[in-house]
Amino acid sequence: QYKGRANLHVFEDWCGGAVRHLRKNLHFPLFPHARTTVKKLAVAPKWKNYGLRIFGYIHPFKDGDFQFSVASDDNSEFWLSSDESPSNSRLAAFVGKLGTEWTAPGEFTKFRSQVSKPLHLMSSRRYYFELLHKQDDRGSDHVEVGWRVFLPSLKFEVIDSSYISLYTDESSLKMNHVEHIPQSLASHSGSHLWEAQRDEHGADMLKTDPRDTFFLTPAIEASRVQNVLVPCAYSPTYVVKDFPIARYQGLQFVYLSFVYPNDFTRLTHMETENKCFYRESPLYLEKYVLGVCSAALRGAASPAHRSWQSQAWAAAPGASPSPCTLGTLVCPREGLRDAAADGKEQSPSSGTRLPQHLPVSEGPEEGAPSLQEPAEASRPLQQGPPSALAPEHHLQGKGHCQAPERLGEPGQAGRAEGAAAGTAQPPAAQSRRALQQGGATAATAENNSSETALLGGTRVTSFLKMSDTTASQQEGREGPGKGQEEEDEEEEVSDYSYEAAELPPSWLEDSINWQRTFSVGSVDFELLRSDWNDLRCNVSGNLQLGESEVVDVVAQYLEKLNEKNGGIYTLLRIINVEKRRDTARGNRYLLELELAERGQRTVRLSEYVYVLLHQGKQDDSAEANPEGPALAATEPQPSAWSVLYGKPILCQPLHLSWKQDVMVHFVVPVKNQARWVQQFISDMAGLYGATKDANFNVILVDFDSEDMDVEKALQEAPLPRSLYLRRTGNFELSAGLQAGVDTVEDGHSIVFLCDLHIHFPPNILDSIRKHCVEGKLAYAPIVMRLSCGSSPREPNGYWEVNGFGLFGIYKSDFDRVGGMNTEEFRDRWGGEDWELLDRVLQSGLEVERLRLRNFYHYYHSKRGMWNARSRK
Repeated sequence: QYKGRANLHVFEDWCGGAVRHLRKNLHFPLFPHARTTVKKLAVAPKWKNYGLRIFGYIHPFKDGDFQFSVASDDNSEFWLSSDESPSNSRLAAFVGKLGTEWTAPGEFTKFRSQVSKPLHLMSSRRYYFELLHKQDDRGSDHVEVGWRVFLPSLKFEVIDSSYISLYTDESSLKMNHVEHIPQSLASHSGSHLWEAQRDEHGADMLKTDPRDTFFLTPAIEASRVQNVLVPCAYSPTYVVKDFPIARYQGLQFVYLSFVYPNDFTRLTHMETENKCFYRESPLYLEKYVLGVCSAALRGAASPAHRSWQSQAWAAAPGASPSPCTLGTLVCPREGLRDAAADGKEQSPSSGTRLPQHLPVSEGPEEGAPSLQEPAEASRPLQQGPPSALAPEHHLQGKGHCQAPERLGEPGQAGRAEGAAAGTAQPPAAQSRRALQQGGATAATAENNSSETALLGGTRVTSFLKMSDTTASQQEGREGPGKGQEEEDEEEEVSDYSYEAAELPPSWLEDSINWQRTFSVGSVDFELLRSDWNDLRCNVSGNLQLGESEVVDVVAQYLEKLNEKNGGIYTLLRIINVEKRRDTARGNRYLLELELAERGQRTVRLSEYVYVLLHQGKQDDSAEANPEGPALAATEPQPSAWSVLYGKPILCQPLHLSWKQDVMVHFVVPVKNQARWVQQFISDMAGLYGATKDANFNVILVDFDSEDMDVEKALQEAPLPRSLYLRRTGNFELSAGLQAGVDTVEDGHSIVFLCDLHIHFPPNILDSIRKHCVEGKLAYAPIVMRLSCGSSPREPNGYWEVNGFGLFGIYKSDFDRVGGMNTEEFRDRWGGEDWELLDRVLQSGLEVERLRLRNFYHYYHSKRGMWNARSRK
C-alpha cells in the first residue's frame, strides 16, 4: 500500500546552499517543519532558504547494473543502501560541497560527482535511498534523481512513482513522534563532507571560561561571610522609584554593569558587519558639532534629561522615532541656560515641560571648583532661537550630549558652564592639530568610563578620540555615498590629493625612513565605554572593569574576611567581578572568588559588597573631578577613589544578598511549535542532568497545540519539576505568561519569563539567582540572537540589546508591579516587555543588564507561528 510515493521532510527558514548547512540545523533530521510525500524524485517548489530530505525505497525494474545521477540548484546528495537498511547507505552522487555549485534542471552530467559508479541491483529486492537538498535565497530551486541501465549511450530518466515506495506512513503521527524516522550516515554530523569542513570558529566566547562552571564549586559556609563587613544602607541614586516614566522610556533608565576579567562577550568575529566604534557621522561632525554640551546636560543631574531628550526627537519633524536615537541631542547652550534659570527644563525642539519638582541648580555650589571657560565659549552653537534647532542636530550617537549622571547627584551643575564649552573648530581639525602636536587622548579619573577627553586642550566627547575622528574622516573621504556631501569631499581630498596630472621634471622621490617610529599609549576601547544601555551597538561585549580597581576591592575584602576567620583563606583566582557604578553614593560589586580554605579545600565566594563614598564628601565625584590636568594615556591611571578626599568605606549592603538554592520557575507559553517545544523540554532535561540542580520548575502554558501532546511530553521528560497548563483560544503571550506566573504560590521564589527558542548555558540557574534579589534587583540577561544558518557551535549573530522579554524577577516583586499587561497586549506582541520594564523600574527595582556567555536565541521566522495565516 506504500507504493508510488516517497517520504518528504521539509526544513524551512535556514540559510546556506550546501548540504552541510542543512546538517547544522538544530532540528535536522528528526523535527522538520513539514512531513509529506512526493510521487517522483523531482521537486521544484519555487521557494527560498530551505532544505529537503526525501527517503524511501527504490524498486528496480530488472536485474542489472544501474547508474544514478542527481541534479540540483543548489547542492544535493543522493545516498543508496546495498539493501533495505538505512544503516548500509553510502553516498552515490552529489552536486557541490560549498553551496556555490548548481546545475540546470535535468543537467545530469555537468560535474563528475553527479554520476554514480555502476551499481548492481536486483528486481526482487527493494533498496533504501535518501536524497538531501539545500537551497539558499538566490536563483531557481530544483532537485531530481535520474537513473539508467549501465549503457553510456542511454539518457538519464527521472525516477517516477512506478519505482518508489514509502519508508513509513506518517499521516497519523504527531510531529513529536520521531522514533520511526530513519537515521543513517547521511543524516548525521559525522557523515560525508561534514567533519572535514568543520573549521575552528572565530568566536572567542566558545573558548572555556571559569565562569561557565564555577557554580559547581562548593560554596563557602554562610557563617564565614556573615558580619565580615559593617552593614550600610543601599540606596543608589539611579533608582527612579515613583518617578513618572513616559511609556517605553524605561529603556533609558537601564544601566550596564562592568565586568572583570574579560569574559570575551565582544563579538569580534561579527565586527565586519557592524562596527560600533565610529558613532558620529562624519557629515554631522564637520558641519554641526562646534562644541560640547555634555556637562550642561548633566547640570540638573536627573534622569529627566533622558526623558527630555527623547521627547525632543519625538517632536522634531522628520526625526526618526527609533529607540536607537534616544538621548542623542545636540543642544544650544543658550536654550539650556534659559531653561535652567527659570527652573523649567524645556526641550529646545518640543517645548515639553518636565516635572518641576526636580531640583535644578542655578550656579556652582559653594566651594565647588569650576573650569575656566575659553573666550569663544560665550558664542551660542546655533544662530536663531532654540526652537529652530533642525532635526539634523539630533546626532545618532551618545558622544555629544553626554549622559546625565545619576538622579540626585550633587555638585554637577556648577561645572556645567565651563565644561559645556568648546571652541568653534571642527573636531577633525582638532584631532589633526593634536596629532601634529603629538598630543594623546586623556582618560578620566575612573578609567572604566570616559565622560570627556582632552584633545590639544579642547574638550571633546568620550567617543571622539583621535583615532575615531580620523577614521570618521577617512570614511568621509571614501565618497558621497558615505554620507558626505560632494563639496565637503572635494575640500577634504584636496589636502591629500594624488591627482596631479604629471610630475614636474625636478621632482625627487623621498627616501623612506624605516627607523621612524611613533609613541603609542595603551588604549582599550572597551575601557572607555560608558554604562549607558547602548541601543545601537549590538556586537560590543560587556563593559570592562579596570584591574587595579578590582585588586584594590578584593584585597580589602579578603583582609576583612581573614580578620574574622583567623586567616584561613587564600585567594586562588578572581573568577568574576561585576560592578554597578554610582558616582554620587558609591559602587556596588559582586565578588566571585575561588579561595583555598586552610590550604586544602577549594571554596566559592560569591557576595555583594558596597564601596560607600565617604560621608560628607559625596559631592566630589571621581569622574567629575576637575582639578589638575587629565593624565595622558601613557601614564598610569589612578584607582577609582584615589582622587577623593575621604577614604571610601567597604561595607555590606543591607538586604542585598542572593539565595543560592532559591526555586526558579521558567514560564513559557506555547502553541503548535512541536519541534521547538520538544527541543526546549530536552534542553531543560539536559540542564538538570548537567547541574543536578533540582530547584527549578518548567511551566508550559499550552494554547491548544494540535501538532503534539505537550502534556505527555512534559510528563515523560526527566525534569525535577514541571507543570502543564492548558489555555484555549488564540495565542496570547502576555496572558500566557501571567497564567503561568499565577500558578506559583511561593512569593519568595523567582519567575523567569522565557521564550521557547532559547539555548541555555549550564550556569543559567546560577546566573538568574545571583542577579535577582527580592525587593532590590530584577534580571534581564542579554541574549545573543543567532543569524539564519548559525548554531551555538558556530555563533554568528548579534546581542539583542533592545529586548527585555527574557526576564527574571521574584514572584512577590512581579505581583507588586502589577504583572503582565494582559488588557493592551492580547493578540499582538512586541512592546509588552518594555511596558513591564517601565513599571518594574518605577517600583524602585534595579534591572541588572549583562550579556550572558553562550546564551542564544535560535533563528526562526515568524511564518506559520501562532496567529499568522499563510496564503496558499
